[in-house]
Amino acid sequence: MALLDIRQRTGYLFIALTVGHIVLISAQVNTARGVPVLEAVTFGVFAEVQRATASAIGGMRASWSDYIALQQVRSENDQLRQEVSQLRVRLQQERALAQQTRSFEQLLELRTRAELATVAAVVIAGGASPDFRTITIDKGTSDGLRPDMAVIAPAGVVGRIITPSARASKVQLLIDRNAAAGALVERSRAHGVVEGTGGALRMNYVTGTADVQVGDTVVTSGIDGIYPKGFVIGQIESIERGAGAFGAIVLRPAVDFSSVEAVLVVLTPPEAAQEDAAPPNAVRARE
Repeated sequence: MALLDIRQRTGYLFIALTVGHIVLISAQVNTARGVPVLEAVTFGVFAEVQRATASAIGGMRASWSDYIALQQVRSENDQLRQEVSQLRVRLQQERALAQQTRSFEQLLELRTRAELATVAAVVIAGGASPDFRTITIDKGTSDGLRPDMAVIAPAGVVGRIITPSARASKVQLLIDRNAAAGALVERSRAHGVVEGTGGALRMNYVTGTADVQVGDTVVTSGIDGIYPKGFVIGQIESIERGAGAFGAIVLRPAVDFSSVEAVLVVLTPPEAAQEDAAPPNAVRARE
């Protein structure tokens, strides 16, 4: 065992002496450029170490710079998304304002064309019950409104006042199941009564010999004492012929009741008009 230790120590000593000898020789021997071999070797080793270290540090710096840039891009993207959302909201508001302006312009045109005493009103609420189709407007008895006054829009008939208060009024829409209006076919002057069905309109009490066609425009006749003559109710959408009288005439309402924003309330009570007398300022259906 002692002999083995001596041999190992001798081997280590030999290696150390050999390396030392090589180092001494390298320190004394110069390269072709006059630089000691030891210095050249040492410089080369340290140069590689420095190059590897610089490369690693450069990679870390690049990664950190990329991370900072990525965070900045994300922050800018978030800011851009917020700006886009704000612009979209502003665009919607401007569109709504433009639509409201058009509605009031059309209402003013209707008021001028109708030549009736009217009060302009804005819809402030819709009916909560599906069984009773109503809206609420921002005008009431303090503005001269009374029950059974007709309510119209640029497109045609909306309904009638049923419950006025001092500063607001409830309007029964013509499509309500309990609503009705005297009506006539504009082209042929055929008379009938338009009644609401809760979502559509139906024209009843039309004689079997009456000249009616799909696409005909139906207007108010003025005989009900509520609606002035000549205001558009809707267009005939379908006809089911029955014995003696038309079984069912379905109308497509001229007014989109889901989007009514502004209306006119007619203050002047209508006068019963002659059957064939054409109203001078009737509101026609949009082409």
